[in-house]
Amino acid sequence: MSLKSVQIAVVLFAVCAIPARAADLSADQTARIDAAITGAIHDSGAPSASVAVVKDGQVVYEKAFGEAALSPVLPATPATRYQIASVSKQFTAAAALLLQQQGRLSLDDKVAKWFPQVAEADKISLRQLLTHTSGVSDFWPQDYVQAPMQKPVDPMTVLNTWGTRPLDFQPGADWQYSNTGYLIAGLIIEKVSGQPLFQFVNDNLLKPVGITDAVDISQTDLKTPDALGYERRALAPNRLTPEAGHGWAFGSWYLGLTADDLARWDISILKQSLLSKESYVLQRTPVKLNNGKDSGYAMGLFIGKDGGHALISHDGEGAGYLSLNRIYPDDGVAIVVLTNTMSGDATGNIADSIAYLLLPPTGTDAHMRQVFEGLQTGQVNRADFTDDFNGYLDAATIADYKSTLGPLGAPTAFSLTRTRNRGGMDYRGYRIRAGGKSLSLSIYVAKDGRIEQFLVSPVD
Repeated sequence: MSLKSVQIAVVLFAVCAIPARAADLSADQTARIDAAITGAIHDSGAPSASVAVVKDGQVVYEKAFGEAALSPVLPATPATRYQIASVSKQFTAAAALLLQQQGRLSLDDKVAKWFPQVAEADKISLRQLLTHTSGVSDFWPQDYVQAPMQKPVDPMTVLNTWGTRPLDFQPGADWQYSNTGYLIAGLIIEKVSGQPLFQFVNDNLLKPVGITDAVDISQTDLKTPDALGYERRALAPNRLTPEAGHGWAFGSWYLGLTADDLARWDISILKQSLLSKESYVLQRTPVKLNNGKDSGYAMGLFIGKDGGHALISHDGEGAGYLSLNRIYPDDGVAIVVLTNTMSGDATGNIADSIAYLLLPPTGTDAHMRQVFEGLQTGQVNRADFTDDFNGYLDAATIADYKSTLGPLGAPTAFSLTRTRNRGGMDYRGYRIRAGGKSLSLSIYVAKDGRIEQFLVSPVD
């Protein structure tokens, strides 16, 4: 049996769980979530996934699938820690919010107050560092571990190297993801608090919500029984990813946690139990650019909607890890997915499937799902479409949709991924999961509400 076959077999049968905490999910829901996770792991080749789901203020699902390490094989368990990568950013932002609550700093303080050597530090605020609107250039945009990043570094060296370079844009003029901005923010928190960043976060944010096993990735490498990080180069088998040198993760992607740990954090956000009401408002209010445009990003969190449901979320990519944390504040639901790979899209496929099961689409998204399911069976309501698309949707096209989409069965995920305006119409892009396949759906909606385009394409 090949290594990949062994991995798949273990993924399918080596499952560790805490069943007593799934009481609020039906047996059918639990089985469908199990199937979605094992399917996503199988399709992506991820060594493992640890998943936690929150509903109505408690963890209702917590399981780990697959291997924390491949050689020797070590099964993942709910107690396995993973790098949560850039999901860590919300903790740095929350630390700044807490210090503002205490009157020790203001989000509108300029960086020059602490680090005048940063380029145009007198124009950049702490708020802009935390919302990726500072213009400070990102020191690590790549999706692999470069040789220089495998050596340890002092965070101040990163600040003095990348933070002093000319800005990519004037503060507030644009939005551009920047790990450098969060590293600088972490150094500011250390100066103001008088404590190492991890210690301040651990004492004031993690322990108060019941997280007692966190590890500082910027200073400590994860070792078994923690999950080891892997990657696939092209279509090759999983290989261990080179570890980033100490210091690089500081402030930006520095936390190692379990899925249950992140779920506890999510519960504190849903209940607004740790910070002040004003801080929680800031945490989920997207910052506006200088031109008034909504950036879609707040304090370490992306702000949007999923299937008509309000969503605050962040994903992360570390050296050998992908993570995803979604909170649906109006529904009291949170979904945590941690994997030990930096390849594929198991995190998104798993989270989409769980969200679809617990929070079915509403409004326009629900209608588009109905149109898709109708086409799966060859049933077409011509009133849904414009004359142009009715002309495109001839008998042969309907037959193609029915014969190829029908056998996939009902979708297990149906997520809105993008919206924009073009040609006087609304564009809506969806990612669909059905029958173990990922599909993209490209839609244009005319001003009268009729569908001008409804094109389905394979993703993999």
